[in-house]
Amino acid sequence: MDLIVGAGVTGLSYAAYTKNDYLVIEKESEIGGYCRTIKQDGFVWDYSGHFFHFQDEDIKKEVMDGMNMDAILSVTKRTQIKYKKGLVDYPFQKNIHQLEKSELIDCLYDLFNNPYVDSSSFKDMLYRKFGKSIAEKFLIPYNEKLYACDLNALDVDAMGRFFPFADKEEIIANFKATKENSYNAHFLYPRGGAIEYVKSICKKVDMDRVSLNESIVALDTKEHIAYTNKREIKYDNLISTVPFPTLLNLTKIDYDKALYTSNKVLVFNIGFNKKGFEQVNNWIYYPETKYPFYRIGFYDNIFNSDRLSVYVEIGFKEQDVIDEEKALKQTLEGMKLAGIISDHEVVSMCSIVMDPAYVHVTKEMEQDRELKRKSLSDKNIYSIGRYGSWIYCSIEDNIKESKYLAKQLSL
Repeated sequence: MDLIVGAGVTGLSYAAYTKNDYLVIEKESEIGGYCRTIKQDGFVWDYSGHFFHFQDEDIKKEVMDGMNMDAILSVTKRTQIKYKKGLVDYPFQKNIHQLEKSELIDCLYDLFNNPYVDSSSFKDMLYRKFGKSIAEKFLIPYNEKLYACDLNALDVDAMGRFFPFADKEEIIANFKATKENSYNAHFLYPRGGAIEYVKSICKKVDMDRVSLNESIVALDTKEHIAYTNKREIKYDNLISTVPFPTLLNLTKIDYDKALYTSNKVLVFNIGFNKKGFEQVNNWIYYPETKYPFYRIGFYDNIFNSDRLSVYVEIGFKEQDVIDEEKALKQTLEGMKLAGIISDHEVVSMCSIVMDPAYVHVTKEMEQDRELKRKSLSDKNIYSIGRYGSWIYCSIEDNIKESKYLAKQLSL
């Protein structure tokens, strides 16, 4: 029997694909993980902005099979960056021609007369690829707010394929002919929120084999016994989607905690009494420190609804103590400063802390993680998913990883 720990997208996808007998346990009172949806006072919010950017047509078909296509919105992504008093199209490095002439000249000069050659960290890579001006005007301050750490602590490839690279030729070509070739140029979004995707996956899952409010408190890896807050469970394979350091603690494997760091993100989902002043963008990035948040997303622009509905994301260090009341006050002040609201009234609100949120990827961590994952797999323990693999990846990547492992382990 396969014991699957976690009823988020990854765990449920494994259950949907496996041919083995299985049991899914989930510590929360509902399925979905970070893809849960909150419906409150006529607003629809996810735990944060979760948009499925399908690249694999087979995965897309499998996930969307049976969904009500009339209730799914197909959205061409529209995103900008709040830069000084105006807005610049995202990604910043491909749209420097939208800056004032003096700043454009600075960016071009530094792009073509770039003395930086070091690439030992994420910050070094930004300087080397884009020059001082582009790096310091947006790329460094934004990512420092996102990751809540010194970018020198991150690996060059910390964001992998998700970082919007652009060479000099692409940057210059974009001056006249804008070309959107990012991995998420289009996305699909259900009117019922991201949980609708989870529900679709669950159509292939025996929900009688999903146990909520149950979590592992200890593991006997030799005898293949999981001890939960409810019972003892004998397993053949253990499929874990919990954060990798949590699994290491359960298996009593010694590890260097300094290698496995992350940030946490406070998310405010806020509904207002009327439409806001931003009526085009799906989300906007905020690199400047005068704004407490690094991104605001606009559900009302996706749904074309008549009341402002946003998710606001604020990055914190993992050791920070979050004062939500203070953060909310600063958020509303920041939204006024950014020109999103004026005399708007908050009519509904909820908050979520995502911990962990963005993992800090380094070469040392990756090497250590793979050694430990190999050691765990020798004990029939498989750690998968964004946090189980401790990587930066997409929801679709999680589904593909689950599908592959299920195929490998199916009897």
